[in-house]
Amino acid sequence: MTLTALRRLPREARDTLFLLAVIGWLILPLVPHLPLWCSALAAAVLAWRGLLALRSRPLPRRAWLVLLLALTLVGTWTSHRTLLGRDAGVTLVVVLLALKTLELRARRDALVVFFLGFFTLLTNFFYAQTLPVATAMLIGLLGLLTALVHAHRPVGEPSLRESAAVALRMALAGTPVMLALFLFFPRLAPLWGMPSDALTGRSGLSSTMEVGQVAKLALDDGIALRVKFDGPPPPQGQLYFRGPVLSRFDGRQWTARGGPGFEGLGLPPPSDLRVQGEPVRYEVTLEPSLRPWLLTLDVAPRAPELPEGRSARLTGDLQWLSPRPVSELLRYRAESYPLFHYGLVGSDGQARRDLDEQLRLPADHNPRTLALAQQLRDRHGAGNTLALVQAALERLRSGGYHYTLEPGVSGQHSADEFWFDTKAGFCEHISSAFVVLLRAAGVPARIVTGFQGGELNGVDGYWVVRNADAHAWTEVWDPGRGWLRVDPTAAVQPARIGQLQRLRRPEGLVAGALGTLSPTLMAQLRSLWEAANNGWNQWVLNYTQSRQLDLLRQLGFASPNWTDLGKVLAGLLVAAALLGMAWARWERSQHDPWLRLLARARRLLAQAGLNAPPQAPPRALAQQVAHSTLPAALRQPLTDWLLALETLRYAPSQAAAPRLTTLQRELRRLPWPRHPTRHDRTPPAL
Repeated sequence: MTLTALRRLPREARDTLFLLAVIGWLILPLVPHLPLWCSALAAAVLAWRGLLALRSRPLPRRAWLVLLLALTLVGTWTSHRTLLGRDAGVTLVVVLLALKTLELRARRDALVVFFLGFFTLLTNFFYAQTLPVATAMLIGLLGLLTALVHAHRPVGEPSLRESAAVALRMALAGTPVMLALFLFFPRLAPLWGMPSDALTGRSGLSSTMEVGQVAKLALDDGIALRVKFDGPPPPQGQLYFRGPVLSRFDGRQWTARGGPGFEGLGLPPPSDLRVQGEPVRYEVTLEPSLRPWLLTLDVAPRAPELPEGRSARLTGDLQWLSPRPVSELLRYRAESYPLFHYGLVGSDGQARRDLDEQLRLPADHNPRTLALAQQLRDRHGAGNTLALVQAALERLRSGGYHYTLEPGVSGQHSADEFWFDTKAGFCEHISSAFVVLLRAAGVPARIVTGFQGGELNGVDGYWVVRNADAHAWTEVWDPGRGWLRVDPTAAVQPARIGQLQRLRRPEGLVAGALGTLSPTLMAQLRSLWEAANNGWNQWVLNYTQSRQLDLLRQLGFASPNWTDLGKVLAGLLVAAALLGMAWARWERSQHDPWLRLLARARRLLAQAGLNAPPQAPPRALAQQVAHSTLPAALRQPLTDWLLALETLRYAPSQAAAPRLTTLQRELRRLPWPRHPTRHDRTPPAL
C-alpha cells in the first residue's frame, strides 16, 4: 500500500496500523526465543487485525478471543510445562498483547495495549542487553510513546509527525532523571541470565571434550572476552587463557576431575607453585557463559580482583572458579606470570595418586597407538620425558599431519585413526591423540582447554578473544621440572599459534564483496563496531557498585557508602522535581501561543468598549465586531483578522492560511481607538 493510499484511510485505521507496526517491531527480536506456534499465532492475529482495520470491518466476537486464549494456555503448558517463569511468561505476554489488539473498542483498551507493549519491550532484555537490542528497543519506546500521544489527541486529523515530536520531547525531558537513576540507584544483580548454552558442534569452551563426534567444526565468531593490558602485552603466542583441565579419558570423552562445573575443586591448590619475572597486569571483561570459569592468563597465583559480592577459588589444576556461574558481563583485574613451574611431587601420597591418574587409559582402545608408544620407549628409554615428548612432536611435524576443521567422525580408536589413518584434525584431535600416546609411553599428561591468542582492536586498544580462539593444549609431567606446557597443534600448524593466522569462518556475500573491493574496509568497520559495543559493555552493562562508589569519590566523598549514594540520589531527584515545577509554571505562562493571541484580542476589544464572552471563538467575535459601534475603519479589518485567526487554527493546510507571526504584527497595526480613560496609551507590543 502506497503512502497516498494510507493517507486516504480513516484516522482510526491509520492509527491502528501504526500501533500494529510498533507491536510487531517489539515482538520481532523475541521470535528466536519463542515457541514456533507463539510467533505464528501472534503474526496471524496482528495480520488479521490489520486487515480488519483496512476494510473497516467490525472486531471479532468475544468468543473468538476466549477460544484463542484457551489455545494459548494449552500451548504454553505444552511448550514449557508451566505457566510461570521467564520463558512461559514471555510467551503469554506476547500472545496477550496480540490478542488485545482484537479488543480495541475504547481508550481503556488502548491503554491496556500500551501497558502490555511497554512490558513486552522490557522482556527483550531478558535474553540480551547488547547495543543493537538497546537501539531497537529505544526505537520501539519512541514508537509506543508516539502512539500514546496520538491516542490522546482525539480531535481532527493530527499528524503522526507532530505526535512523534511530542514523544521525543517527552523522552528528552525524562533523560536527566533516567541518567540520575542509572548513575546512583543501587546496583542490583540482574533478575535474569543467559537462557542456554549451545556450543555443541561449534567452536568455544566446554567442560568436556568428546573426540571424534563432530564431523565439521562451525566457527563461532562471537566474543568470549576482552583484555586490556596495563603495559605492553606479551607476544601473541604466549596468550594462553586457562580454562578446564581434562585428565580423565574413557576412550571417547575427556572430563575434568570433579565433573563439569567443579573442575579440580576437590584438590587443594599446589603448594609448590613458583613464578619468575615481571607479572603481566591486565583487565578482563568476560562475556556471560553460565559457567563458573574466570579466565586468566597462565598463570595467576593471586585471585582476580572481582566486583563486591563475588569471590574466586583456585583449584588444584590452577584454574580460577567463581562460586556461581557468570550469567552477566563480568569485569575483573588479574596479574599473571608467563614463567612458572609447579607439580614437583615429593612424598605426598595424595599427589602421587593424582599423578598416577594422569597415566590411566581405557582398556581395549587404540592398540596401534599403544604399540607406537612402546617403540618410542624402546628407542628413547622409559622415563625420559623430554626425549619422548620431542619424538612425538617430531612425528607430528614430519609425518604428513595437517590441521582441518572437517576431520569427519572417528570410531572407537580415535587416537589410532589420527596417528595412522586420517592424519588430520583440529586442536582437540591433536591434543587427545598426543596425550594418549604419551600416557601409553609412561609419561603423565593431560589436556588443558581455554583460549589462545586474540586480536588487537586498534580503535579502543582492547584485545578481543573470540569463541573461534578456543584451544586445547597439553601439559606433561617431568620429574625434575613438574608440569610443562606443550602445544602439539603448533607442531602441525605453527600459524595457528600466534599472529600469523587466525581461524575465521567464511565471509558472507556482502562482506566478501566489500572485502574484495577494499581488503581493510571490513576489518576497519568491524573494529569500529566492536569498539562501540565494548564501550556499551564497559560503561553501561558493567556499571557496577564499585564504579558507583568511584564516581562518588570523584565528586568529593572521602569514604563513600550506601548512605552517601542515597543522599546524592535524593538530592538529584529533589532538584529534578523543583526544575519540573519551574518548567510547569513557565509553560503555563507561555501556554498555547494561538490562545494567547486570542486572549490578547479579547482584552483589546474590552478596552475598545466591546465585551465578549470568554468562551467565544474567533468567528463569534467577528460577528459581534461586524454589528458593533466600533469605528468603521476598525470593524472590517478586525473582522477579517479574526476569521484569519480561525483559519490558522482549524484549516492550517489551506494555501491562504496566514502565519502566527503575521497575525501578531497585523493585530498591533490595527487602528485601535484610545482607551477612554488612558488617552495616551496605545496597544502594547505582543
